Formats: sequence, structure tokens, C-alpha cells
Amino acid sequence: MVRTVDAPTSSKLAGRIGLERTLALIGRLRELGILLALVVIVLVVAIQAPLFFTLSNFTQILLSVALIAIVAVGQTAVASVFGIFGGFWLSYAVLSLGLNHNWFAIPLTSTRVTLELFLVSWLVVILMLTLATLRLPMAFTAVFLLVDVALVLLFAGFNAIPTSTGLLQAAGWVILAFAAVGVYLYYDTVSQATGGASLPLGKPLLR
Repeated sequence: MVRTVDAPTSSKLAGRIGLERTLALIGRLRELGILLALVVIVLVVAIQAPLFFTLSNFTQILLSVALIAIVAVGQTAVASVFGIFGGFWLSYAVLSLGLNHNWFAIPLTSTRVTLELFLVSWLVVILMLTLATLRLPMAFTAVFLLVDVALVLLFAGFNAIPTSTGLLQAAGWVILAFAAVGVYLYYDTVSQATGGASLPLGKPLLR
């Protein structure tokens, strides 16, 4: 027995499919427009200030463009993660260069205290981020928890008198561990984006 679809139902279905395709096209055009606008802004700034588009600043430019684009499409949670990590690495670069080149005129005897203050400040921020990820799959929380452990070990290593190389080496191993988990998360994202299966990320600690 062959079932037939009446004309009103068929027209409604066709209209719904057409609307979905139109909205998808508008979304793609919006993302393309955002990307083109960001590229134009970067090029204009680079022309006005040639030193802006240097190799050392290229990574930060890409991170800033990605952050703005993520915010523009409404992915504020992802943007907060990228923004916090981008802020950490930028501040770490400024601190390292500043201490090595005496930009801040900090006495050598105060270098230890400066590093401890830097590590404690970022430990508070990353702890906040760790708590905010408790409703995400466990793998995300694991990354930030390992970052917390690394910062604690670094602080303890620099706080010891003399500086504890053992604790600093332990912090290095923890850094490698959270980098490995980050690679795992990245592989999961790429796998899903290319039509593959998702990887097991664990259940959230909070529901």
C-alpha cells in the first residue's frame, strides 16, 4: 500500500527545508564577513605600523583574531578559555623578557618574589576556570586541574631556599601531561569536524 502526502503537508515540509537552508547560508556568510573584516583590520594596522606585523607578534595576532571571531559567533565559553590562556602566555612573555632585560628595574633579590606573585595570581585565575568546567566532560576539567598542579609545583619550587630543581622538574612533567590531554581534546575536535567519531572524554563531575 502506497501512502501519499497531501499538498499542504508537502508544501510546509518544503518551506521548512528552504528556511533551514537559507538560515545556514546566512550563518556562513556572516562568518565569512567577520573573517574578512578582521583581515582588513589587521592589514590596515600593519600598513600604519610595520612593526606590528612581525614574526614575534604573529602568534598573538592570530590568537586575538580567533578570540574576536569566537565572540562574534556567540561562543563566549570558548572565547573565555582562549582569552585566559592567551593572557597567560602574553604576560609570561612580557615577564620573562622584562626580567632578562631589566625593563621593570626589579632588583635581582626581588626576582623570586616577583615570580611567586605571578604564579599565585594566575593560579587563582586558572582555579576559577577549573571550577567553571565542572559541568563539561571530565577531560576538560583534567586539563585545567593539571595546569593548577603545575603552577603549585612551580610556586613551591621557586619558594624553596635554595630553589628546588626537583619540584621544577616535576612541574615540567605535569606540563607535558596537560599538553598531552590538550592534544587528545584537539584530536577529538578534528575527528568530529571531519565526520569521524568522537573520542571518550569522560562524564562531567557536576550535572
